[in-house]
Amino acid sequence: MTRSGVRLPSAPPNPCSTRVWTGSGENPDITLLHTARKRPSKKRSPSVSSPPQGCSTTSPHTPSKRPLQPSPRSPDARRRQSSGLIVRGSTYYLRLRVPRPLAEIIGKTHVMKSLGTGYRADAVRKARIVAAVFEQQWRDIEAHDIQPAIPPMPERPKLAPKPPASPTDKTLRQAFELFRSDPSKQRTRKTDLHYLNLIELAVGLWGEKRTIRSIDRQASRELLDVLLWLPSNAEKKFPKLSPLAAARMAKEKGLAGRLSPASVNGYMCKFRAVMNFCQNEGWIERNPAKGLQVIDRVRRRDKRLPFSLEQLRLIFDAPIYRGCLDDWAGYSTPGYAHPRRGRFWVPLIALFSGMRMNEICQLHVADIYRLDGVDCFFVTEGPFEADNGKRLKTAASERFIPVHPQLVEIGFLSFVEQRRTAGAVRLFSELQKSSTGYYSDPFSKWFRRFLERAGATREKTCFHSFRHCYRDALREARIEHEVALALGGWSSGNGNEGGDTAAAYGRGYRAQTLYEAMSRIAYPELDLSHLVIHG
Repeated sequence: MTRSGVRLPSAPPNPCSTRVWTGSGENPDITLLHTARKRPSKKRSPSVSSPPQGCSTTSPHTPSKRPLQPSPRSPDARRRQSSGLIVRGSTYYLRLRVPRPLAEIIGKTHVMKSLGTGYRADAVRKARIVAAVFEQQWRDIEAHDIQPAIPPMPERPKLAPKPPASPTDKTLRQAFELFRSDPSKQRTRKTDLHYLNLIELAVGLWGEKRTIRSIDRQASRELLDVLLWLPSNAEKKFPKLSPLAAARMAKEKGLAGRLSPASVNGYMCKFRAVMNFCQNEGWIERNPAKGLQVIDRVRRRDKRLPFSLEQLRLIFDAPIYRGCLDDWAGYSTPGYAHPRRGRFWVPLIALFSGMRMNEICQLHVADIYRLDGVDCFFVTEGPFEADNGKRLKTAASERFIPVHPQLVEIGFLSFVEQRRTAGAVRLFSELQKSSTGYYSDPFSKWFRRFLERAGATREKTCFHSFRHCYRDALREARIEHEVALALGGWSSGNGNEGGDTAAAYGRGYRAQTLYEAMSRIAYPELDLSHLVIHG
């Protein structure tokens, strides 16, 4: 064996025989016995405590308790290690050293290439392909002095530092709260609850620290997509889930019973209102949710249908109108009592006046009085500073309506006089107000149960169907269009009539004129003679 031209002596044989040392003038007889130590078999367990065979030493041999690790130079270790394979984040990269003669030409000592995978097996396979490409490029440079387009070494991605928030940047929750506290707007408790639900949904989707300025069109579409999958009555059906979690669960499982298109558009309308407020305050330049809505394929007139004649007969032939145990728990059980309170009068008033449920339920005794010799309902909201619990849907809802002659025959004015004599303030004091501020919410739930027990439940019909019946009765009586709008409290706004501008002129129709029109409204095939008080 040679290294740098010097021949080295070979190793002594095994075992070594007697060797005579010269140069000292003596002939010592020294014998060195060398017994080769056998290497343990690879299959031998490293935990065996017996001394290796062939060892001539008599000292006890205790193996180390540490697991045997293969040498870095062993074939097994080399197979496990892939040269140049590194991980950044969850992606594997191949890093190769550029041959020294080419480092000056290429301008770098190492090159790196992303393998585009987070799986080691795929990375090892792709690394061979990428390494072969680099090797071929380097050979081209050496052979033909070609400068190929070698991919640059990717640097560790760095997050751009977020600019410090401007003092005018408002978080999503701050903007919502400032919008709700705007003194220029007057909102009902129910509307405010809808805004609170929208706040929690948006904050759950984007986070507490999301600023209004960072909400763009794509984010607004994300909110729309969540609303499309939000289950109806999610708080009752999934009380342990947030609105966002309920929407995601419904999307994953494909649940039915989601918000209607009208409800989705209602929430998006409220979100646009908040964005408009932010735009007016100068916090954003434009409204990112402008025009975002879904198509409601059900025509407005088909959302609710009037009660059929059969349904009206079932309703007014129910025990509460024929005789029941009482008008509270026993309203659907036949009996000898004939109570005449809110549950008796509210459906009848709706049929013969077209008033909305809450407009009837919130009536005060003082809201029924004579005007120009005509007994009328006065639908008003009252002064804003007085919390009397009265709400109106629109400005056109404030109106007066003559009491229909059929209601007089059934005894409604006598009932009003009894309440006035008793000193009552509210006409139906037994009807309770809900937490949302509406008297109609509890009554609506009761009326739904009433329809079921009366056998009058049909698709697309509810209490509001009385208002549709009333509108059809106005058409059948050939009531003039503007008179019908005044009697029903519908808005007269459209492009041909001048809308609210035309309605602002004059004082409206006289009570006697409206009474003459009201007297022509009838339901000839509906027999209510059993409700008329004789004598």
